[in-house]
Amino acid sequence: MELSQKTCIPCGAGEPPLSELRVRELARGIPGWALSGGDTRLRREIRFRDFGSAMAYVARVAVIAEKERHHPDLAVEAGLVTLTLWTRSIGGLSENDFILAAKIDTVRPQRVA
Repeated sequence: MELSQKTCIPCGAGEPPLSELRVRELARGIPGWALSGGDTRLRREIRFRDFGSAMAYVARVAVIAEKERHHPDLAVEAGLVTLTLWTRSIGGLSENDFILAAKIDTVRPQRVA
């Protein structure tokens, strides 16, 4: 099953983060995302022509995040949106981060620079 077809499942406290091997396997399914933070985070930057377009995109991402009950860190600067995903309760990456990244990738940014 493709990542974008799965549903995020809450992680329990004490659950370990994904192994480096599993992280690398899942990362192949979300091109455009980069590992950061010592491979404990997923990060993506998307440029827009203007602030309004960036905010419209963020609003669409927020709908998906709420539905999945898994929320990215979002930074908006003029025409740049930076998304960062990680699972706080386990202090690293879970499959939920990859599922949400794949679902976010279904949102096509409008008027990208």
